[in-house]
Amino acid sequence: MSGTTQAPRSTFQRLLDLVERVGNKVPHPAVLFFVLMVLVVLLSHVLHWLGVSASYDRVDQQTHQVEHATTHVRSLLAADGIRFAMTSVVSNFINFGPVGIIVVAMIGIGLSERSGLIGALIRKIVLVAPAWSITAIVVTLGVVSSIASDAGYLVLIPLGASAFFSLERHPLAGLAAAFAGVAAAFGANILVKPIDGILVEMTNDAIHVVDPNRSLAITANFYFGIASSLLLIVVCTAVSVWVVEPLLGKYQGESPQKSEGMSAQETKGLLFALVAVVGVVLVVALLTVPRGAPLRDPQTGNVLGDSPFMGSLVFLIMLVFGAAGLAYGIGASTIRTMQQAIEAITKTISDLGDLLFLFFVISQFVAYFNYSNVGTIAAVHLANLLKGAELNSVTLLVIFLLIGVVLCFPLPSIVPKWAIIAPVFVPLFLKLGIEPDAVLAAYRVSDSPPNVINPLLPHFALVVGFARRWQKDAGVGTLVAMMLPYAGATFIAWTLLFFVWYLLKLPFGP
Repeated sequence: MSGTTQAPRSTFQRLLDLVERVGNKVPHPAVLFFVLMVLVVLLSHVLHWLGVSASYDRVDQQTHQVEHATTHVRSLLAADGIRFAMTSVVSNFINFGPVGIIVVAMIGIGLSERSGLIGALIRKIVLVAPAWSITAIVVTLGVVSSIASDAGYLVLIPLGASAFFSLERHPLAGLAAAFAGVAAAFGANILVKPIDGILVEMTNDAIHVVDPNRSLAITANFYFGIASSLLLIVVCTAVSVWVVEPLLGKYQGESPQKSEGMSAQETKGLLFALVAVVGVVLVVALLTVPRGAPLRDPQTGNVLGDSPFMGSLVFLIMLVFGAAGLAYGIGASTIRTMQQAIEAITKTISDLGDLLFLFFVISQFVAYFNYSNVGTIAAVHLANLLKGAELNSVTLLVIFLLIGVVLCFPLPSIVPKWAIIAPVFVPLFLKLGIEPDAVLAAYRVSDSPPNVINPLLPHFALVVGFARRWQKDAGVGTLVAMMLPYAGATFIAWTLLFFVWYLLKLPFGP
């Protein structure tokens, strides 16, 4: 805290300062994965030289019968390993599922964001909502905003503060409520979002280490995601109203001015966007609902499961957001020509450069890791060790949750962390009888709540900057102290929901 009188700093505040200094020295995730890749190469050669192997039962791809197999570590420094490393770079990247998913989805979502649709929609909802419901509305919008990547951080968090300020409530309470919805509940949503496809693709790669014939659908955690969203909205709203806002007290800054509301062009744009969304939904319904429709499974007629409809979800996300964004731009006159629409899309794609390079490095790491068989052998030996310990599935999942929470701090990004965890724990737990969809759901629970108290989160400094708009001496410690109740409450409530769901054997998704 800064001010005219410098108060003595507590041990906790000094610890936070240390975390911040260390966090600023953490290298780019691409560098971390490059280091991991080098370690995998060296480790594969050492373990190959030592003759490390593992025997286990697996499913034959042709006969679908269980057979006994022995797997040896393959060295990436041997002749075959070098040939693989040199010839597979392009295919490793092209075949890395998350690459196509994020690019395709962001075409539509980026158009919506850059046309002004997302910002206008959030502002419209906040303006028309009753004052008593604004906290729940802000949290709900935060939870749903993960469908649009960083839009929640960039738009909703400062908007939440402004909305509370306009209602003569403490703006930091609005900022905290929005931040909790966006970050602490990031792994949950009532919708299928692009990150789901990325996580599922990585999970399937890990499953195929043990069973090449099994795969999860993008909706693997859909049911659990809806229930989680509703629970976290209630929890974050309660923490905001009963804990955080009373602790902040009355705001002592400037007085609010009366809101001018939405412009006529913005209102027209939102109406155009609504018509576009309804039109797309009707077209998709015609292609899905009737018997024999092209988006039904041609053999079974099912809509869910392994059907064309489920396989086209990423494209449908792009289509809905793209049509809505284009329609809003035309109605609000933010997009007047197709050239402007194309420029909005290409700008979004260009902004993905950092992420695509990260995916390039991760794809090589995953390919090298899988080639070496280190993951398979580690999973077999860990499975044997845990079987010998005779731990039940609940204890195993508790251990997994705690490991996930610990890893959140050095690796706050949901995708890179799963790239490390999935190849080890998904095959391991599958061998121990714990389904991959349950492991993925547990990972979501462990990943999100620590975000709001993690100074290493890429957006954390941005949120601190937003907080300083309302409190000049706000810093990392200010934000961490304010968000600690959210982190604790969401993790406890979400963990309880997960284990109730798991023990009742409820389906995590269709």
